[in-house]
Amino acid sequence: MTPIRITETFYITSQVSAADIPKIAAAGFAVIVNNRPDGEAPDQPGQADICQIAAQEGLDYLYLPTTGATLNAEAAKAFRAALEAAPGPVLAHCRSGARSFALWAISEVLAGQIKPEALAALAAERGCDPSVALSWLSANGHMAANALPEKGDNSCPPNPR
Repeated sequence: MTPIRITETFYITSQVSAADIPKIAAAGFAVIVNNRPDGEAPDQPGQADICQIAAQEGLDYLYLPTTGATLNAEAAKAFRAALEAAPGPVLAHCRSGARSFALWAISEVLAGQIKPEALAALAAERGCDPSVALSWLSANGHMAANALPEKGDNSCPPNPR
């Protein structure tokens, strides 16, 4: 697990393990947002276990599972509401970080905080693939289809800090 800074108060990462929780708390995060549905992979920790350990470490925890089929405006708005209500820095995770980035990006566009056309450059700066967010935005009338970049692998590699 290597957090990637998206903004000053929002980071994404791949799957969080029980052993990661104390490190997340020590790093100054206030909230963990889990965007990965339980049971997506046999070796994935259950959200109830992660939630319990997070609470023991003094972290808030939000379970907002999202898949390609459930990625929609309502999920993005719920994600944004959670970020706005957070008492401090937020670490969101899924399998690779891509869904968490997509939820953030879509929520920012829907709130008028970033233009869809600026997402590709921001994602490139952060080492993320914006194609999930850009495809959703295009399919839902928030940008021109010809503004889409070439399809990538939808993953966010570790931050090369």
